[in-house]
Amino acid sequence: MSEILKIENLTVSIDDKEILKDFSLSIPKGQMHALMGRNGSGKTTLSHVLMGHPAYELTQGRIIFDGVDITNMSADERARLGLFVAFQYPAAVPGVTVANFLRTSVKAIHGEERVKKGFRASVKEKLKLLGIDESFMTRYINDGFSGGEKKRMEVLQLLMLEPKLVILDEIDSGLDIDTLKILTEAINAMKDPARTFILITHYHKMIDVFQPDQVHVLHQGELAATGDLSMAQQLDDMGYEKFYASITA
Repeated sequence: MSEILKIENLTVSIDDKEILKDFSLSIPKGQMHALMGRNGSGKTTLSHVLMGHPAYELTQGRIIFDGVDITNMSADERARLGLFVAFQYPAAVPGVTVANFLRTSVKAIHGEERVKKGFRASVKEKLKLLGIDESFMTRYINDGFSGGEKKRMEVLQLLMLEPKLVILDEIDSGLDIDTLKILTEAINAMKDPARTFILITHYHKMIDVFQPDQVHVLHQGELAATGDLSMAQQLDDMGYEKFYASITA
C-alpha cells in the first residue's frame, strides 16, 4: 500500500522551545490514523507544521506528501496539493464572506471550471447537510460565530475542497451532541480509498465514532507507541500517566 504521508526525523521548535523531537511517521493512502496524547505532547504542533505554519522552525527532517517533498513549501502550495486542516480553534476573517472564500478556494484548488459548473448547487446541498442556514454565505468567515458554527464551517470547507489528506484537530472540542453527530456523519461519509485522515483527539469516544486503522500516542514531542483500537481503550482505562509509565518500564 502506497504512502500518502512520510514524516522523516522531524525536529521542530517555536520561540526557541523544541516541541517535536526526531519525529517519524508514515501513513498509507486511504487510511485514517489517530494521534492521541496529553496536552503539550505535540499533536497540534504537528498539524500546524504539516500545513506549513510559518511560526514553527524545522531544524531537522523532511515531510513527503504524495511523493512530493513539501518541507519548504508554503501553506497555500500545500493546500493546492491536497492538504487540509480542520483547526481546533478556527480563526475569524473579518471582511471576507463565506461565499467569496469558498469560491476562491475551490477555484484555486480545482480550477475555474469547477466554479462555473454546479458550484451554487453543491454549496446549497452541503449547507443543508450540515444544518447551516444559507444566510451564513454573506457573513464574514467565523466572525461572531459560535464554537459549533465555526466547526460546521470547517467541515463545509472540507466537503467543498475534497482534499487528499484531512487533518481533524479535536473536531469534537466544544460541540453539543447534535452538532457532533451531524459533523461526524458528514466526515465519515467522505471516507474513500483516495482520501486519508489524521484524527487528533484525547478521547476514546472519537475512536469509536471514526474507527481509525491505527492509533499513535505522542509523549513529549516523540512517538511513544503505535497500536490498534485496543490501545485507545487501554489509554481510557489507565490514563496517560500510567500508560506512559507502562511503555517505558
